[in-house]
Amino acid sequence: MNIWTRKAMLALAAVLISTGMARAHPHVFAEAHLEVAINSDQTVKSLRHVWRFDDVFSSTVLMEFDTNSDLKLDDEELHRVSKTVFDALAEYNYYQIVTQNGKDVAMKPPTRLMAKYENGQLIVLFESDPVQPLKLFGKIDFGIYDPTFYTAITFTEDQNFVVDRLPDDCLRQVVRPDPDEAIAQNQSTLTDAFFNDPTGTDLSKIVATKLELACTARG
Repeated sequence: MNIWTRKAMLALAAVLISTGMARAHPHVFAEAHLEVAINSDQTVKSLRHVWRFDDVFSSTVLMEFDTNSDLKLDDEELHRVSKTVFDALAEYNYYQIVTQNGKDVAMKPPTRLMAKYENGQLIVLFESDPVQPLKLFGKIDFGIYDPTFYTAITFTEDQNFVVDRLPDDCLRQVVRPDPDEAIAQNQSTLTDAFFNDPTGTDLSKIVATKLELACTARG
C-alpha cells in the first residue's frame, strides 16, 4: 500500500471516529496558488493549480519514492509520485470547489498532473476545465479544500488567487471564513450530513477560503 493510499484511509478513519468537527484537523499542509484563466468570450477556460507541500510531508514522500536512495527524486520517481497523487485525489475532485449562484459547477479531471521536488518541497501542478461552458455572470466561487480535513490547502496571501483577463464588470474578492463561526452558524444543517457522509462537500464549501467573482448578468 503506497503512502497516499494509506493517508487517504487514515483521513477517512479519523473523520469517522471523530465525535465532533472540532476534533478534525489537518496533518498535511500545502501553500496554494490558483489562476483562473478566462476565454475571450468571457467564459472560464480553466483553473491552474500549484500546491507547495510542507517540509515534513515532502520528506516523507522523498523517503517513500526515492528507490535508488540518492536523496532526490529523478524523472521516473516523480512520474510515480504524479500518478499516485492523481489517482488518490480523483474521488475528491482534486479538492476543487466551484459554485455559480450557489449551485455546484462540474469540473473535468485534469488530463495530467505534474510533480516536482525543489528545495526540499514537493510541488504539484495541474489544470482543470469546466465540464460545461462557465459564463461569467452572477456570483462564482472558486475554492480548494480537502473534505476529509486531512490536508490543509492554504492561500497565505490574497495575491495567490489570480484571474487572467478579468472583465471590467466583474468584482474580485477573497473570502476567508472563520471556521468556528461558519460551523456555529450552520450547525443545524451540518450535523446529519457530516456524520452520515464525512466526505461530503457541504462543510467544505462553508469553511474554505474562496475567490469570489461577482459579475453583471449577461444575456
